[in-house]
Amino acid sequence: MKDDWVIARSALELNPRVVGWDDAGAPKRVEMDDGSVIEGNGMPVRDRARQLDGPAQVVLSTLDAFEARPRSFECRGRRLEIDGRTAVMGIINTTPDSFSDGGRFLDADRAIEHGLALVENGADILDIGGESTRPGAEPCSAEEERHRTEPVVAALAEKTDVPISIDTSKPEVARAALEAGAGLVNDVTGLRDPEMAPLVAEYDAGLILMHMQGEPRTMQEAPHYEDVLAEVTLYLRRAMARAAEGGVQLGRIIVDPGIGFGKTLAHNTEIIRRLPVLASLGCPILIGCSQKSMIAHALGLPVERRLFPSLALNVLSIAGRASIIRVHDVEAACHAAAMADAVLYGTKRDLGGG
Repeated sequence: MKDDWVIARSALELNPRVVGWDDAGAPKRVEMDDGSVIEGNGMPVRDRARQLDGPAQVVLSTLDAFEARPRSFECRGRRLEIDGRTAVMGIINTTPDSFSDGGRFLDADRAIEHGLALVENGADILDIGGESTRPGAEPCSAEEERHRTEPVVAALAEKTDVPISIDTSKPEVARAALEAGAGLVNDVTGLRDPEMAPLVAEYDAGLILMHMQGEPRTMQEAPHYEDVLAEVTLYLRRAMARAAEGGVQLGRIIVDPGIGFGKTLAHNTEIIRRLPVLASLGCPILIGCSQKSMIAHALGLPVERRLFPSLALNVLSIAGRASIIRVHDVEAACHAAAMADAVLYGTKRDLGGG
């Protein structure tokens, strides 16, 4: 039997992904980057995969990952259950130039107050960022980003039990936040800095790996893909391999396809429509659609009128196997997610109010 490294190397070379499934979510078709296609054709696809001479084990591992829905994820000794219950991540932007709320929470006291309100409204995770990643955004220094985020992380870690995520691609900012009590690192660059994975492993933190084509300043300049789901999946698979090499355990990794990060409206809608393909990676899927410009491109709505379309995208993502939704309007998102969970998984959540 192949060892784990050979299997992982084969997965990187072949990028196997489930691209077809039946109404019950059972896999029906697997595609690989070498052009191979595995379909049942009268027998279960798993039985067909066992007949392969070469990539049988990597295909079977992909089927295992696709069929085993993540039940929880861990960060710094804490476990967040996501079995039949979508987790809602509330956004706190401590920036002067975020597209949705730039400048509103640049003051630390207001950011802390806002974070506590998000928890009161049902947030399961708080995501704190000090550098805007909107299209066209210019980077800021690590010192400034740390100055904006560290006191907010420290105060919220002291005042609430909700896991805190630091939204950064800079190891020095991540370390300061982890020291202050953060439990997750949300890296929109998918570990482009080689120091990040060992740092996350050092603190037993959770890790969110996002796909982005290019960088925020230039990412919306004519983004192009031959097959957006195949390329996003391979990018995330490679990021997962870098995380593993840095010591991060699989059970602490979350993947995010990066809606709006180097993608057109057509790319974004295809990702959401075919989101179960990312379940081939075996990690919880996070989706961030809240108030994004894809809504403007589709409907022509300004930021202040994007709540209802955001909720629609969240529910579609949950139906597509997203386990975590990253949102601005936490209370409304919690209600929508709870109803989606009730329909899809039969779970019941008392949100109060009689």
